[in-house]
Amino acid sequence: MKVMLMKDVYNLGRAGEVKKVADGYARNFLIPQRLAVPASVGALRQIEKIQAAAAKQREMLNEEMSGLAEQIKALELTFKAKVGETGKLYGSITQQAIIDAVNEKLNSNLDRHLLESEPLREVGEHMVRIRLTFDLVPELKVIIESDEEKKEDKAPGRKSTKRVEETPEEQPEAAVEVEEVVAESVEETETDTPAEEEA
Repeated sequence: MKVMLMKDVYNLGRAGEVKKVADGYARNFLIPQRLAVPASVGALRQIEKIQAAAAKQREMLNEEMSGLAEQIKALELTFKAKVGETGKLYGSITQQAIIDAVNEKLNSNLDRHLLESEPLREVGEHMVRIRLTFDLVPELKVIIESDEEKKEDKAPGRKSTKRVEETPEEQPEAAVEVEEVVAESVEETETDTPAEEEA
């Protein structure tokens, strides 16, 4: 279905543009939300009017949000999380956790759906985009660190200091019996020797 956008729709187009979209997307989302109308002849006659109004509104919104965008760019968030041996997190840092931290730092009221990021699952630095308007998409730095301060025992390149003491094995009974038999035969040999000498 061809529709004419009445408002800017992120990842689709700006107000006044004609786009071809899936019928379900148009009927179930764009048209009910008043983001678009079917691209009829009557609607197309109003393109210039819609584009001019949208451009004015976009400019005002960008100006209003520019201060917040600058604050977001300067922001650096640090999260501590449990990390496995491979460097991956047990769980993840969610969009909600990130946007909550942003709102707390900047005293704002942003929605998590504005965040262009999957849940973060690895330690290190991540750049996360927040879509404030169609044109303003500032990035902020998110740092994820391990919540364990020191891991001396598991440090790479170091051998474990744990020593296993060897305990002497008990002699089996059969071995004791063999020793006794050998001792007896030696004694017999020693006692027999003088008799042979006399002969």
